[in-house]
Amino acid sequence: MSEQRKEAPGLDAALAQDLEKRLALATPDDTARGMFFNGALNAVRILGGDAAVERCLASVTEKKFVDFFNYPVSGFLKLAFTGAQLMGPQLGGFDVMLRKMGTQATTDFLSSAAGKTLLLLAGDSPKRLVTNLPTGYRAAVSYGERSVDWSGDRTGRLIMKRDFMPPAYHEGVLQAVIEALGARGVQVHGKQTGPVDTEYALSWQ
Repeated sequence: MSEQRKEAPGLDAALAQDLEKRLALATPDDTARGMFFNGALNAVRILGGDAAVERCLASVTEKKFVDFFNYPVSGFLKLAFTGAQLMGPQLGGFDVMLRKMGTQATTDFLSSAAGKTLLLLAGDSPKRLVTNLPTGYRAAVSYGERSVDWSGDRTGRLIMKRDFMPPAYHEGVLQAVIEALGARGVQVHGKQTGPVDTEYALSWQ
């Protein structure tokens, strides 16, 4: 088995199989910013301390990540899956921890120059912010296609093609993005439509 497809240590069989399928579809050109790695590690550190972080880092070759450097998404998958299984029991499950990682990633991104630009362009409109999200994603990752389909002023769908993270992660991302502009009653529900394709139903009050 190649280095790229090596299973993260400690995953149960079902998660390891899901991870393996996602890794098999990723190429060395598919990269994500270091801030997402650091966001996942920060979420793990808050719950499990440095020892838990070390266990996550054991699943990847890099030991430190620079926020705006690009790293293979295969490493992010391994790190996130390991951290979500490790810390999930404290929160209520694997998916709950993935959402927390997505929320942390959003907090970090929105405090960056690219994130602040996205907020500035949105003004006070959550709808405008979501409409601009495909551009935001392009600034943060090298892979995938994303589009928005609106059914109302506060309801719509974000469609992701060839994005490697499970739906729960982006549920956390999207909820935090919309709430960043003060929206209330935010609902985000992800549905996997292909091996690495997902749709997210969005609404707020």
